[in-house]
Amino acid sequence: MSSTDLEPRATGIAAALARMPTGAKVFLILVGALLPLALIALFTTIQTTRTADTEARARLHAVADESSGAVENILTNEASQMRQALAALERDPRDAASCIRLAGSFAAQGGTRFAIADAHGRVLCGQRFTIPAAAALRPGETRASLLADGLAVRIAGNAGMTAAAWYPVSVLSALARPSGFVPDYGAALIREGERLSLRDLGAGGPLGRRETARSDLSLDGLALEMVMPGAPITSPLIITTVLLVLMWIAAAAIGWFVVDILLIRPLRRLRTSVGRYQPGEVLDMKRFGAIPALEIRELGQTFQQITRTVRLHEADLADGLVRQTRLTREVHHRVKNNLQVISSLINFHARGAKSAEATEAYASIQRRVDALAVVHRHHYAELEENRGLDLRSIIGELAANIRATAPERAAGLGITLEIEPLLVNQDVAIAVAFLITELVELAVNNHSTAQVRISIKGADEPDRAILRVISPALVESAELEALLDSRYGRVILGLARQLRTRLHHDPLVGAYEASISITGRP
Repeated sequence: MSSTDLEPRATGIAAALARMPTGAKVFLILVGALLPLALIALFTTIQTTRTADTEARARLHAVADESSGAVENILTNEASQMRQALAALERDPRDAASCIRLAGSFAAQGGTRFAIADAHGRVLCGQRFTIPAAAALRPGETRASLLADGLAVRIAGNAGMTAAAWYPVSVLSALARPSGFVPDYGAALIREGERLSLRDLGAGGPLGRRETARSDLSLDGLALEMVMPGAPITSPLIITTVLLVLMWIAAAAIGWFVVDILLIRPLRRLRTSVGRYQPGEVLDMKRFGAIPALEIRELGQTFQQITRTVRLHEADLADGLVRQTRLTREVHHRVKNNLQVISSLINFHARGAKSAEATEAYASIQRRVDALAVVHRHHYAELEENRGLDLRSIIGELAANIRATAPERAAGLGITLEIEPLLVNQDVAIAVAFLITELVELAVNNHSTAQVRISIKGADEPDRAILRVISPALVESAELEALLDSRYGRVILGLARQLRTRLHHDPLVGAYEASISITGRP
């Protein structure tokens, strides 16, 4: 288990931040740290613009009040005079004084016209002019109509007479013009969705803004709408705002760049070199180039010293391994020689034995020594690769030795092998070799011309195999039971316990079977 497996796993935002490169984290931290300064500067700019908007709005309302007052005064006064003249002419159509007073009032507004007509359409006062047909008026009703080129005001009398006035756009525009110096403005009369433009305000560009004020004129729903440009979003304001944003980003980027140059890049190079390190090498600090950060240089020098120490330890371990290998070979060589000496001594004493029983006893002992020697020799051969001992080779050689050392009365002994290529460790190999030797000798002692079949095949489990020794001489009999009780039974069971398995005997077939542990296949 690695150390990272022991660390708590972060989730959500914490996990995303943990996966981010250090440079990105530094950049985000600097952006967050400098953001309040940028917001303060931006708030100051917005506040300045808002103050300018407030001043422009106050100026617009003042201008709108002045212009609407002038227009309302003229329109309401002249409408009132038309009502008075209309009432007088309804009483006396020849009342010239009322007509003259009304004409004098309209004469002050050059370009305006008026007319008072009777029920038959004859003009009694003023001059005839054409107004587009409109809905009939109720007695005493006053109606204002916004047309394409001016304003028409009509008043209905009580005796079928009507009074009408016409105000062209030029007159109305002059009335609505504020006094004194004012910035560019726009003006329009509006009534129930109708609109008459008195003065157009030029286009302010894509960033232009406008302030609008509306004032009622107390005449049939008429209202005067004034429009003035708001505080403009000028190029200096845009440049200032953009510069604030650029300075904010640039400050964060410069901080990130400095951290990346001084810390992150040298650490990345150091990490790459340490990751490519192989035991026995010495870390070369010259490959890193110039490292501005003193702490990282010291860290690199520490790693360099560690690699020197590791190389010295590796050299000591290599020398120790060579010495250990030599010593192991010497030990195996001496064991092999000792086993050969023991085998020779047994053979020497067997030739000098006085009875057949003694000779057979010496042969039995020699077969077990040979079994141990075979396993030891194969173990030494496989020691360099440490893969395990090949059972097929061991048992093949063991069977040849058993046949070679069999007594003369067992000249008809036959051994058949069915061994799969399997690998075992030394302990299992020794126990299997001794167990096969005991079972073959048991079969020979029970029947001198015994035929023995030895098979070892893989089991269902990948680390187990089935050892099976079959012979008609191992079928249950009184002689077999006597041999087991007197000599072979305890040894065979002891070897089964050493293999950590159960030894099964099929008395009808004459088979011994056991499950053994294997380490793999060659």
